[in-house]
Amino acid sequence: MLHGIRNLIYYYSLLTLTLEGAHNMAFELPNLPYSHDALADNGMSKETLEYHHDLHHNAYVTNGNAAIAGTEWENKSLEEIIVGTYDINAVAQNGIFNNISQLWNHNQFWEMMGPGNSSMPSELENSLIENFGSIDDFKTKFCAAGAGQFGSGWCWLVSDKDGSLKITKTENGVNPICFGQKTLLGCDVWEHSYYIDFRNKRPVYLTNFLDNLVNWENVASRM
Repeated sequence: MLHGIRNLIYYYSLLTLTLEGAHNMAFELPNLPYSHDALADNGMSKETLEYHHDLHHNAYVTNGNAAIAGTEWENKSLEEIIVGTYDINAVAQNGIFNNISQLWNHNQFWEMMGPGNSSMPSELENSLIENFGSIDDFKTKFCAAGAGQFGSGWCWLVSDKDGSLKITKTENGVNPICFGQKTLLGCDVWEHSYYIDFRNKRPVYLTNFLDNLVNWENVASRM
């Protein structure tokens, strides 16, 4: 009898650990790597970060977790879900992809920015010059991609499969993972990213992003 009770306790403890483990696999909203007002002097206000990170990003986390619960994607990594649910032929992507990809996009976005003046490491600078002609040309082309993205989306600096650097733009939550590219830098051109600080002046927001907000050391670390 005692042996049977011990077995029941043992198996109950295993079940509890399993359930706790599954619960712990739920994605969480990461903290910003700086305070909400840390970027204010550089053009991204505390109010923008409170709305963008605390509300919009958090909604992707909440909705993404709800969408994958009980599906084959539960307990998969963000990258696995993005690759597995992206449909290149779809006019509009599915709910799982939209929320999980935007969750990943924003995780990267906060890390790609930082307070203070960030100097561009020489390896990154040389690669940009090699691929785009000059740093100014890179910035011009990056801003043009972001300004030219109709509606919501992102513009990116990526390392393509052949190792070359390219500037791309994507609609809504689509990101470079979908195309087997390595993400070096991304800028959110959804209106909630810039409307509080720049109203409808997306090109000005993009120029300020490159000149005052990008953490170039983080970009270089992704190469």
